[in-house]
Amino acid sequence: MKSEFSTAWASSSQPRKQHKFMHNAPLHVRNRFLSAHLSDALQEKYGKRTATVRKGDEVLIMRGSFKKKIAKVNNVDIKKTRVTLEGINRSKKDGSKVNVYFHPSVLQINTLNADDKERLASLNKKTGASFSAKTVEPKAAVKPAAKQAEKKESKITKENKK
Repeated sequence: MKSEFSTAWASSSQPRKQHKFMHNAPLHVRNRFLSAHLSDALQEKYGKRTATVRKGDEVLIMRGSFKKKIAKVNNVDIKKTRVTLEGINRSKKDGSKVNVYFHPSVLQINTLNADDKERLASLNKKTGASFSAKTVEPKAAVKPAAKQAEKKESKITKENKK
């Protein structure tokens, strides 16, 4: 196996290759690993399921001993793929407090930090897959007779051009 990072690498079912990809990834790629699920209200509002965690976001902890606690993001470590939250820490034997680190997949974003206008603009962009079910027509609604009529018209126009 090569030791360099390859952008052409798509995926692998082998855990060793997945771990290697994440370990050797450059910072601009590692930023993608910092995405967390949006709350149901935010998913409806923006039409997206996930967003990258940023400092100032309000998150809900979904797993672990701090489950169901809500806190603000204090620090995001891109290099180590971990997040610290305000007010959530452990006490050591000597009584000092230490931050608890969370992986972004354990968090759910409840409130977005609205300081960055570019971030909100990118969330507001609608992609083809993110439209709500109301705007997308079901496949059964397209009538086969209409398709056949279109094919006949296109054949006639092609013959007329010749």
